[in-house]
Amino acid sequence: MKILLVEDDEIIGKGLIYTFEQNGYEVTCKTTVKAVEEFLNSSKPDLIILDITLPDGNGLELYESTISKLNIPTIFLTAKDDENNVVKGLELGAEDYITKPFFVKELLARINKIILREKKNLVVTVKDIKFDIDKMKVYKDNKNVELTSLEIKILHLLFVNINKVVTRNDIIEKIWDWTGNDVNDNTVTVYLKRIREKLKTDIITTVKGIGYRIDEEEN
Repeated sequence: MKILLVEDDEIIGKGLIYTFEQNGYEVTCKTTVKAVEEFLNSSKPDLIILDITLPDGNGLELYESTISKLNIPTIFLTAKDDENNVVKGLELGAEDYITKPFFVKELLARINKIILREKKNLVVTVKDIKFDIDKMKVYKDNKNVELTSLEIKILHLLFVNINKVVTRNDIIEKIWDWTGNDVNDNTVTVYLKRIREKLKTDIITTVKGIGYRIDEEEN
């Protein structure tokens, strides 16, 4: 996936470039309206992360005049006091916005949702397992797999990060968010064991000492 990052803050830009590349994305970074317009004359990225305040103009105006016509999914990065402007951007067709300062994990999660939607991949299939993202249901050979609410959420976390490692710490933090329960590594191991037993297909790879991953099958 090719991402165009439009950000003039050097520190934020370098940090996001590193994060995106570590997650397998191809990144081009531009810092001005003019540079973006020139880039889009010859290239079409899969996604644009667009800052609103730029040295030579406004990201919202850039979106309205140029990007919206190219049908490229766009996420606005904005300072909190720019939210009223972003509403206009969303009405024009932008996918989402995220305020500064922001959590990188949150941005990655929003990107993953856009990827799934753009691929029309609302039902993700790996081997004989299907995960319906919209309905939050899991099927094996087209038969419903009975999972608890928390097991489905953990499996969903792996599916929306398909081909990427979800760390054990990420899962622990998510369980805390979902339930308010403080769990440990052993609890995560138990949950993953139960999920695997119910799926009866080992699509979940253990990355020793780090976490878990589901890999999309190549056609």
